[in-house]
Amino acid sequence: MKPMDKKNLDKFKKLLQATRAKIAGNLQHLEKDTLNTSQREAAGDLSGYSLHMADQATDNFDREFTLGLASTEQKVLNMVDVALRKIDDKGYGICETCKKAIPQKRLTAMPYTALCIKCQELEEKEPRQV
Repeated sequence: MKPMDKKNLDKFKKLLQATRAKIAGNLQHLEKDTLNTSQREAAGDLSGYSLHMADQATDNFDREFTLGLASTEQKVLNMVDVALRKIDDKGYGICETCKKAIPQKRLTAMPYTALCIKCQELEEKEPRQV
């Protein structure tokens, strides 16, 4: 297995750093706009009256949805950090399962991937262990 050349490693490092910055910004936005505000503030209700049950349900749904988005963004951010460490450790672009090179076309589309398409498909077909 021939390691990726320095020019391509630099290209993917920049791509990963840009992806990381974007995701970190998204997380800050989610935290600021949704997670750090109370339900009353989010609804624009600053009075002492309680919210209608339907409004509370909508607010709860929105908050749960946002928490799901934040969780997904955090997982991708962690994958980006792992990929950046792999660049420094000279292991970037190698499938963790089969140890073959991940095609650059896939890395361009998803620079934080740890698996080639074949191994990713196999992983998705297997039932998850709970």
